This record gives sequence, structure tokens and C-alpha cells, in this order.
Amino acid sequence: MTTRPAHLSLLAATALVGAGLTTPALAAPSPVTERGVDLDVRFATFNASLNRGAEGQLTEDLSSGSNQQARNVAETIQRSAPDVVLINEFDYARDNVDLFRDNYLEVGQGGADPVDYPYAYIAPSNTGVPSGLDLNNDGEVGGPDDAYGFGLFPGQYGMVVYSRFPIDTEAVRTFQRFRWTDMPGNLIPGDYYDSEEREALRLSSKSHWDVPILVGGKTVHLLAAHPTPPTFDGEEDRNGRRNHDEIRFWADYVAGPQHSRYIYDDQGRTGGLRPGERFVIAGDYNADPYDGDSRDAAINQLLDHRRVSTQTVPDSEGAVEASEVQGGANEEHVGDPAHDTADFNDNPEPGNLRVDYVLPSRSLPVRDAGVFWPTSDDPHFDLVGTFPFPTSDHRLVWTDVRLPHRG
Repeated sequence: MTTRPAHLSLLAATALVGAGLTTPALAAPSPVTERGVDLDVRFATFNASLNRGAEGQLTEDLSSGSNQQARNVAETIQRSAPDVVLINEFDYARDNVDLFRDNYLEVGQGGADPVDYPYAYIAPSNTGVPSGLDLNNDGEVGGPDDAYGFGLFPGQYGMVVYSRFPIDTEAVRTFQRFRWTDMPGNLIPGDYYDSEEREALRLSSKSHWDVPILVGGKTVHLLAAHPTPPTFDGEEDRNGRRNHDEIRFWADYVAGPQHSRYIYDDQGRTGGLRPGERFVIAGDYNADPYDGDSRDAAINQLLDHRRVSTQTVPDSEGAVEASEVQGGANEEHVGDPAHDTADFNDNPEPGNLRVDYVLPSRSLPVRDAGVFWPTSDDPHFDLVGTFPFPTSDHRLVWTDVRLPHRG
């Protein structure tokens, strides 16, 4: 969850990991990755809280190799061993991709093996980009609430993708500048924004990316995003409405031409994925299917989607333990605590929630899935800890999919 301070060009870059099947805490050997064989590939998402309160501060922290939080993030990734990982809340700067790879991921942390991702992708974010409009209706123009996405500076709370497999950078599509008003049937609160504001509003609070990953001669589209939290607003529910429509964007994008023809990317190309294309939707979507503040069960637009595989739900024993120990709002939750992916304030609310997702297309058989949330007696519990968290209030979520060599 993007927090308040208290609490367009494309850029391809090289960077970061190793590999295949693991338990929630310890990595295992990589599967075979040759053409002509079945491939098991681990996709992961991690809101790593690698955001800082001032522009350039993350670059400084990543330059030394000694920042403890960044070391914890790297060790979490090393022990989970995803082949492809989306990191949310990673401040956008060109140098940060290599600095995190070279100084942290490629250096063994806490006894874990180093990881090597030769490919990465990063691009600008709407966060902190001035809109020139009074979007929060406080009578003044400027500041984080009046940016296209909440942020103290451009690129705060950005994101990055690291991959062990090649990224087809020429085919990447970004939707940073897609206007919210251009989504048919959108939920823009018309009585809150004036006509000029409605015309200027961008849908993505950060961005939406379609990043094609080339695996064993096949393409898997990593659909990355980080919708705004459905909070920090008023009765108009502008953030709850935006969160809903940011999630809907991917639901329409993968549903076929009839639903996606309105979509255009930052290069002017239109439409969504073609029927039959493989994809994995990943990111912190700030929406739980049962609990929390999201609007109209927003995440169910994906969880109930006919093209999305949701039979295998990532879980952990650590989430169950945390819910029982912390109590508070967790005691009133409807959802299974084993599926929680984030440890939020329990008193008064919202409690721990499932907000981070790795959702493959039905054309990608799921082999396994999990959440890196060790129990308190696990030797790696210190990577998640208790508040104030040593790494992040979110947990890394992973799903293993199989790419058959035929088809």
C-alpha cells in the first residue's frame, strides 16, 4: 500500500535471478530451460517499500551495498528465487536498476546465494508528476495530492521488473498517459472534478505495463501495475473508484477485442491482448476480495475473469500466525488469513489483507504458489518481522507455471 509521508519514454535496462521451484523460504535448483521441453517458471511480485522521502535518496542508499532494508529485500528475493519478479515501490531512477542488482542481488545476503537477472525493465511513473490542477480541491495547486499519482517527487513509488529470461523491449507497451475519461463506463466522480480535471486525469496512479518475457521460444506477457489504495479520500471515494478502474483496465485488456478496443498505449497503439496469448498479471492491487476498503470487490474483476487462473491461491503459515497473534480487525475478517499478503494496522483497521497477486492466464498450468511469510520460529522470520517492519509491510508472492513445449 502506498502510504502518506506520515505513516514518456521507455527505458530498458539490464539487471537481475535464478530460478525455479522453492519452498516459501528456501530456493531450489532451476528447472531445465531448453527448447523442446516443459518449462517451470516462477513469477513473483513484491511491494518492497524501496521508496524514500526525497528524490535521489534511494540511489544513495543503493550505492553503498550496506543499506539493511535493501539487503533484506535482496535476501527475500534470493530465498524465494523467482525467475521473473516485479518490484513495486521502487523509486524511479535510471541508475537504481543496476545499483540494486550489482550491490545487493548479486551479493549473497544472510547466507543466501546471489541471484543473477541479466534483463530488467523500468519506465517512468505518474507518481509525483505535477498535473497543474487542484485535484484534491484544497484551493491550492501543487504538492503530492495534485500530482497525476500521489508522490512527493516524480517516480516515487515506481516499479521495476527483473528477469532471468529475455525481455522483448521493442514490444513493451506502457499506458502511463492513458486518460481515465477514455475508459467507457468509468467511475470518475463527476461531481468532484470539474471538466478540465476530468479531461486531464490519468487512469494509472503509477503506470500499467505489458512486458513481454521470452521463455523457451514462447512469449508470456507480464502485466504489471500498482493501483492506488482505495483510501485517503472522502465521501466522493475518488481513490476507491480509481482503484476499481485501474484493476478493470487489465480485465478489459485480456478479455478480447470487444472489451479492449478503447485502449491505447503511450505510443498510440490500440487494443489489448489477442485471444490465446499467455499472460501473468502481477502487482500490489490494494484490493482484497472480502475485506478492506476496496469498492465493489474490485479485485473480483480479475479473480472471476474467464481467462484468469485462480484455482491455486498462494498462502503461508506465517500469515495465519500473524492474524491470530495480532487480533483486532483480523478477528472480523471474512477471508482466509492464510491468503493474506500484507501486514497492515489491526486497530482500528484494516487488518491484514490479500492485496498482492500473481495471476496467470488459464493457458499456463499452475504448479505451485506461495507467500514468503515465515512463522516466528522460522530462521528467516527476521526478514518479515513485526512492526516497525525491517523490510516491508508486504510479503513476496510467487506462482510457478508450466510452459508446455508444444502449443
